[in-house]
Amino acid sequence: MNKDRILRFIAVLMSAALLLSACGPAATAVPTEAPAAEATSAPTEAPGEEGPCLTIGALYGGPITDAGYNQAMHEAVAAIQANIECVDIIEAENVPDEAGATSTMENMVQQGATLIFATAFNHQYPALELANKYPDVKFEHAGGWEMSANFANFFGAPPDGWYMMGVAAGLMTETNKLGFVAAFPLGWTSTFINAFTLGAQSVNPDVETIVAYTFNWGDRAKEADTTNSLINQGVDVITMHVDSPSTVISTAESRGVYSIGFQNLAAQEFAPEFWISGTGFTLGDTLTWLTSTVLDGTWEPIFLRCGIADGCMAIAPFGPNVPQDVQDAVAQAKAAIESGEIVAFAGPILDQDGTVRVAEGEVLSEEAMGSVDWFVQGVIGSPQ
Repeated sequence: MNKDRILRFIAVLMSAALLLSACGPAATAVPTEAPAAEATSAPTEAPGEEGPCLTIGALYGGPITDAGYNQAMHEAVAAIQANIECVDIIEAENVPDEAGATSTMENMVQQGATLIFATAFNHQYPALELANKYPDVKFEHAGGWEMSANFANFFGAPPDGWYMMGVAAGLMTETNKLGFVAAFPLGWTSTFINAFTLGAQSVNPDVETIVAYTFNWGDRAKEADTTNSLINQGVDVITMHVDSPSTVISTAESRGVYSIGFQNLAAQEFAPEFWISGTGFTLGDTLTWLTSTVLDGTWEPIFLRCGIADGCMAIAPFGPNVPQDVQDAVAQAKAAIESGEIVAFAGPILDQDGTVRVAEGEVLSEEAMGSVDWFVQGVIGSPQ
């Protein structure tokens, strides 16, 4: 967040504290596990009391128990109710396509939802169309780019975390071959791969990252096949950008290959021995704040991105076989990034063909990160 947003964030949190006391007792701890139950409407008011202070709709592209992206988004929404008890939350999981997203959100609006969190990539344009149709309903989309008077975007800021995980991977590899399983060749995915590789090269200049796509956010069979293919090419540390990291991690674990997780801190459970670390979204406080601004009438459409230093993402614990010097190197990289000593995408940066993509003295902008169509030197694979 920039300075103005941080100040605004603090100010609204202070007003939210007064609001929370009016709505009911506020829990200070954000839940770390998703309830193992079907997502349903969860009214919190007692019989005879007035209705909820706000009805929220939330939809997810996959199952909310995937130990990945969908579970992380669900946990963030669940934290709203832990912090503001007077809200009513309506949830729907396994809504990956646009037509289903439209009908699901329409149904939520008909049930009284005036704030909707649309969390899947494919939810953006259905939500934007409904925002035009229902100007009194606020829509928050996760990870997109569109904006309107009642439509905004929020997300974490993963690149710095990927750089830190690259540091760990670069020190842990013995073959100097890292693997990256990606769902699609998207701009942000390329940015993640580049940040990961630059972090690894900062401690191991000989390292290379081999990229392979599944062309699906949640096809477990393809994820297993792609993971095995990378391992067969000599990869001994593997990571991913798919909805659920569980298949990639468990496949690597079964073959004695180290893994680094993404999306949710719960991913560690799938690698009891060959886990290095990972990063995950921890957006509960952020969504609570956004909800509080709807309740107090100060909500406005902002393009919000926040990372580890802001509490919107976190680093998972290290695995049992990660040496202390590797852990220390990651901690040092984290401190250097937060102090500004390290800037992951500071030039000069060359692509695979030797073309200068970020000139010396320049830094790749956040806006440009979403449309990156090139890989840095040391990445094997096509970014398109």
